[in-house]
Amino acid sequence: MLDDPQLTTRAEDGRDIPLLVWRANRPLLAVSSGPLGGGIGVRRWVLNATVPMSYDRDDPADHLAGLADRLGLVGPGVGLLTGVDVAEVVTRSDAGVRVWATVGLGTPIPAAAPGPAAHAQRVGTVNIIGYVPARLGDAALVNAVATATEAKAQAIAELGLPGTGTPTDAVTLLCPADGPAEPYGGPRSTWGARLARAVHAAVRAGGAGTVVPWSDRQAG
Repeated sequence: MLDDPQLTTRAEDGRDIPLLVWRANRPLLAVSSGPLGGGIGVRRWVLNATVPMSYDRDDPADHLAGLADRLGLVGPGVGLLTGVDVAEVVTRSDAGVRVWATVGLGTPIPAAAPGPAAHAQRVGTVNIIGYVPARLGDAALVNAVATATEAKAQAIAELGLPGTGTPTDAVTLLCPADGPAEPYGGPRSTWGARLARAVHAAVRAGGAGTVVPWSDRQAG
């Protein structure tokens, strides 16, 4: 099971900067596109950290590993970054599936839009963390990432924004590490459909208000 995250802060550059920490009560199987702990494997925690919009470090995995160490997190985990205040996390559930999303849509782009590679370094970011209470096979985990991304894009379209996401969005999905493996994670599968509805609801709700970048809030 993955419970609600703990909201805490870290001291950095003379400021208290927020971050969210999920601690699993037992190791979970995860798939993630995060800079720390990405790929497929067993993970024990997830960290979603706010950074200023001016963030330009070229070692995000090392940065996140340092934050995890300061928090006393042990074993393998997942680390994510975002330019929005993670205290604004949105939670939605659907028949056992739980989703948490921090939604920063200040720089939405169509996925296939041409543009300079440097644009991908911006950190506005939609980060999605989801928990499915049934063991998913590896292929189903990959399929579930696609399902979550499709649901996010659907929500963004319904919000009337000209894009499918931001250049730095990330998805992390977790499930039990044992038990019979479900073979499917698509939007019409049992667990994929529930995940899609929860992601859609979370991103739609998170994007409906004006999300101010964390650094802009501090400046104000």
